[in-house]
Amino acid sequence: MPISDIEKRDLARRHRLYYMICMKCGARNPWKATKCRKCRGNNLREKHRDLTSV
Repeated sequence: MPISDIEKRDLARRHRLYYMICMKCGARNPWKATKCRKCRGNNLREKHRDLTSV
């Protein structure tokens, strides 16, 4: 069921697509994280996303 409200759709898209992934343990972290919440490592990358399919 598609979301018709534009603000809610943008909020959901940001929540689903914008976060950091730990390269050591694979945990999901907030977008502004500098350290992993699980293993405390600092080797993070952005989630790969393809906006053409969304």
